[in-house]
Formats: sequence, C-alpha cells, structure tokens
Amino acid sequence: MEEIRKGKGEWEWFVKARFGLFIHWGLYSLPARHEWVRNYEEIPNEIYDEKYFKRFNPDLYNPAEWAKMAKKAGMKYAVITTKHHEGFCLWDSKLTDYKATNTPAKRDLLREFVEAFRKEGLRIGFYYSLIDWHHPHFTIDRFHPLRNHPEKEKLNKERDMSKYREYLHGQVKELLTEFGKIDIMWLDFSYPGPDGKGKEDWDSEKLAKMIRELQPHILLNNRLDLQDEWDFITPEQFTPFKWPEINGKKVIWESCQTFSGSWGYHRDEATWREPEELIKTLIDCVSKGGNLLLNVGPTSRGEFDYRARERLEKIGEWMYYHSDSIYGCTQAPEEFKVPKDCRLTYNPEKNRLYVHIFSWPYKFLFLEGKAYKEKVVYAQLLNDRSEIKIGADEWYKKQMGETEGICLVLPPFKPKVIVPVIELFLK
Repeated sequence: MEEIRKGKGEWEWFVKARFGLFIHWGLYSLPARHEWVRNYEEIPNEIYDEKYFKRFNPDLYNPAEWAKMAKKAGMKYAVITTKHHEGFCLWDSKLTDYKATNTPAKRDLLREFVEAFRKEGLRIGFYYSLIDWHHPHFTIDRFHPLRNHPEKEKLNKERDMSKYREYLHGQVKELLTEFGKIDIMWLDFSYPGPDGKGKEDWDSEKLAKMIRELQPHILLNNRLDLQDEWDFITPEQFTPFKWPEINGKKVIWESCQTFSGSWGYHRDEATWREPEELIKTLIDCVSKGGNLLLNVGPTSRGEFDYRARERLEKIGEWMYYHSDSIYGCTQAPEEFKVPKDCRLTYNPEKNRLYVHIFSWPYKFLFLEGKAYKEKVVYAQLLNDRSEIKIGADEWYKKQMGETEGICLVLPPFKPKVIVPVIELFLK
C-alpha cells in the first residue's frame, strides 16, 4: 500500500474493516421528518425546544441491541452523532445544559453506547457537528434556521464566534478525554465562502492539533477545510467511479450513505433501498479500495426502525457466508480484467481473488486475460466452498471463440444468495 496517502492516524485496521455503522440520533427523531428539519422549516430555539427537548424520552433505548445488530450485519465499527447541527448533545457535557441528561431521558446516552459497542468488539467513532444552530454565539449564516429573520443583522451583532469556538474546542476535548480510546473523529462540516464558515471560523489548525495530541492514533476525516490535516476522505451518498486520488496518490476513503433519503429518522420517507442494492454498494466500495459507512436513524424511543432492522438482517445473512471477500480486501491488481456484470476484490495477505457476480450468467463465466490463465489454480463458490470447474470442453470452446483466459463452469442454478461470490486461489 506504499502508493496510498496514509495520514497520521492508525489506518491499518480501518482498511481491513471495510464496513461500519453510522448513527444519526437527536431531537430531530421526534418531528421525524429529516435531521435538517430546523433548517428546512426555519424553527427558532424556543419553539424547537418547547416541542422536542422537553419531550425527548427514548424509553426503549438499549444500545446493547444496537451493537448486536451491527455486529451481526458484519460491521466492524460505529460512528454516532454526539451532537448534530441542532446543537443537542447526547452526553453529559459540562459546557451546556442542552443535553440528554436534562431531558426526560435523564441519561448519558453516549456513555451507554460506547460501553455497549466496545463490549461487542466494535471500534468507536464520534461524529461532532462544527455547526450549532442552538448556541447563542454561533453567527447566523446561509444555513441557519434564522437566516430569513427580519432582524438577522441585529442578532448577529450580539453574537461572538470566538466564544463559540471556545465551546466547540472544549466539547471536542471532553469527547476525547472522558470516553477512553476513540478510533475515529468525524467532524462535519465546513462551507467556506460568502455567508459561510470555514477553517478560520473553527480555528481548524488548532483543533486538529489538539485532537492529535489527545489521541495520536485517531483517524480524522477531511471536513475541517484543511488541505493536509486529515486521514481519509468522505464521499457522501455516492460511490466514486474509481479509487479517488489527490495529487496523484490514492487516498484512504469511506463512502457514507443512507438506507433512504434521510440521515435522521424520517417516518414518511419512502425511497428505501433494497438489500441487494446495499450489498452491491458495499462490494463496489471495497472493489475500489474503500469503506462503506451505512447509516441508521433511530426513532425517538431509541429503536432502529423496522425497515432498517430488515435490511441489516439481510446484509448480515450475506456477510455470514461472504465476509472473506470484504474484510482485508481491496481493489484487485490491474492485471486482472473485471468480467462483465461483476466486481473483483482482492485479499493480498491470502493471495485470493473474489469474483462477485451481479448478474448470474448461463453455464459459463469467462475470465479474460493472461493473468487468470497463469495464476488461477483453483476456484470455489464462497457460500458453501464447493468447487467450480475451470475449463469448458473443446466443443464449447469453439462455439464461444474463446480467447486467452479461463472459463469457469457454473452450476445450472444461481446459488440461493443475493450476490454469489467465486473465490479464486492464486499461485
């Protein structure tokens, strides 16, 4: 992996894990119509807090169940929104009263989460919003719920971003000193330019330096508006067409995506993705050297929505048999040409190549190229480790006009798995 930009944090575990859980949870789970509901509907603090802060009571919250579901789905780490743009904190912060312990929940929800996920062996990541629509000194800008307030300019004269910066840095310090080892710091997000906020507003260089000093091993994402001070990039809601590069070097990357069109719990959102497409997305990310961070938005009672549970279960069923083609895998060497309707992943430690078949062909799968012919010594279906014969008889070879490569003789029926995988043993 010498050609990859590695950053400063401990990245080896990250590129082997490949699959993580994102969790967006806050007061916005009560209105249940998107985590940006405050922005979209321009709701001021007094109304938002009266309706939602005073009623937030996740009586069914059991993070041990969350952790078990994530682990069963094949996820190796989890990133949770400690504070989203609305400003509400899941932990018992000493710097604000706007926190879970002051709601009817009366609990440090974050601490329970950390303990439960650690118990299941999952690594911990903290999302923290640089934006804060609740804080009295966060200046009103183009994304703020009060952006169209008739007295916006007057309100901003009473706000002091230096006081908010102090708060921001103080809260990040709390998160990195009160919960033990944290593996990922996922900061969100910068929007420099007219009526926006960037590195000067956050004092990003100082913030990044503090993060590194407190937890030198930590992985830091790329949303601080800094050119170099990051470990991985975060394409959102799409999978790159190829392994991303910056200045000619491949970078460590993670695509964060949702089950549907919302990150927070959205009761009426109807564009939920099917398990097959989600599994193919995971495969596609790994085939290009990346990770997938798949999001769940729990309800205000503290449960995963039934649609999320159903999808996690289906992904877990597939991962139970096929995780060898995901964990520790990356993009295949260029000498191996990708077959039609397939994706390749490669495990350099095992020296195995994995062919993920997105559309099951009839009888044969031809792997074209000298590399396959010279290096493949054995083939098997991954779900049951049954042999796949290599080579068609002479009659079929003539009919197919076979060029250089190898021909895999497939079972007459597609295996009863969402995406079949053939494991190739290499010399």
